[in-house]
Amino acid sequence: MTSIHPQQIFAKTALLSDGWQENVLFEHDSNGLITKIKPQTKKPENFSGKCIEGAVIPGMVNNHSHAFQWAMAGLGEASGETKDSFWTWRKAMYGFVEKIDPDDLKNIASALYMQMLKSGYTSVGEFHYLHHDRTGQSYDNPAEMSLQIFEAAKDSGIDVTLLPVFYRYSGFGPQAPNEGQKRFIHSQEAYGRLLEHVHLLASEYNQSYGIAPHSLRAVTLDDIKFATQALRSQSKTAPVHIHIAEQTKEVNDCVAHYGERPVEWLYNHLSPDNRWCLVHATHMTDSEIATVAQSNAVISICTTTEANLGDGFFPMMDYKAQNGRWSVGSDSHISVSSTEELRWLEYQQRLRQLSRTVLVEGAHSSTGEWLWTQAAEGGAQSLQQPVGRIEVGAKANFVELNSDSLVFVGKNRSQLLDAFIFNQADNNAIASVWVGGTKVVENGEHHSEQAITQAFKQSMTELQRA
Repeated sequence: MTSIHPQQIFAKTALLSDGWQENVLFEHDSNGLITKIKPQTKKPENFSGKCIEGAVIPGMVNNHSHAFQWAMAGLGEASGETKDSFWTWRKAMYGFVEKIDPDDLKNIASALYMQMLKSGYTSVGEFHYLHHDRTGQSYDNPAEMSLQIFEAAKDSGIDVTLLPVFYRYSGFGPQAPNEGQKRFIHSQEAYGRLLEHVHLLASEYNQSYGIAPHSLRAVTLDDIKFATQALRSQSKTAPVHIHIAEQTKEVNDCVAHYGERPVEWLYNHLSPDNRWCLVHATHMTDSEIATVAQSNAVISICTTTEANLGDGFFPMMDYKAQNGRWSVGSDSHISVSSTEELRWLEYQQRLRQLSRTVLVEGAHSSTGEWLWTQAAEGGAQSLQQPVGRIEVGAKANFVELNSDSLVFVGKNRSQLLDAFIFNQADNNAIASVWVGGTKVVENGEHHSEQAITQAFKQSMTELQRA
């Protein structure tokens, strides 16, 4: 519903969908959607709206998050008795997840989302698979843990797209789930009920949702078809996310069972389109890369997590050559930094190509601006939300760069995003963050920082005792 009196914001400089503009007057409605943009204009006399002094860029989208895993970031870095891998890390994660109750999840997610906002993420896709109680039984409210994610988004002020995970098996075969997965598992019937609850919760909290069949090793073709059909009975546009081809072992196991590689199998049996997001897709052949790009699906690249787990390098140069759509996610949250995700992704390509600025073409092209805008727009598509761009019809999700930061001294506007991503000399590069036209971070502090921090500390203290 549009507000009778639109809210106004005046920005001295803003990166709009058609480029940088000066002296921009925005109007947005009560839902935070931009209804009017007037660049090159004077601030009205007796202006009663809000003013933004620093340069404004679109808020970044973090489209792959496992919120509860942030609480164990840093706890899996000691060497083990055997060679460490994704699979040994996963075992440690299963041990940690057994301790988390609904209040803990809310407190962890609230603190994580606060950190995301302070980093410039204004939207998050929550790939949520912690559903049941510690014994593996459903809560009285089957969507109890989903409710806590929506509560955390409300407390922090971030836009969330909840992606309840459908998880049935421990491996191809299918293999029965193991003890560590008992809090994740649903039958088709139970998952259908969960999705009905999530649909209602998303409406109640004015947020969005989709589905997340966990991976080809965790669900069958029949399961994926069931979940997508259930989703489409509720929404024709809601997104579908799936882990795929993250690990070489996963690829080899898929070939052994199905006779096809994961991405190859997915496209031979289903029809992913622009509403799909393939998470990781680290290990693809040239043919698979072309297939994904042609389908207009988005790939979520989680560079810092993939590096932390030793997954491998995403084939960015080949994927870009096919005009593939991509986005970023912080996944296990070993890092909660929008700029670090992008910087590492770009540096990987430099190291592989033995060259610099390899992702942009033409003289004087800004690598930072290309990275930021491409990731934000791809993330918006992956969540099927009007974010990631500053234009009429999009949400007023802004990041204000701090003009007083040493990072930006001597930089013109075409150099701002290069400096922001590649010159992190201090931690005050962001002056403020806005979601739906509401300021949620100012001068590095979140509007509910004290309460969220205190609750997080209490949960972490209790989890450490458990």
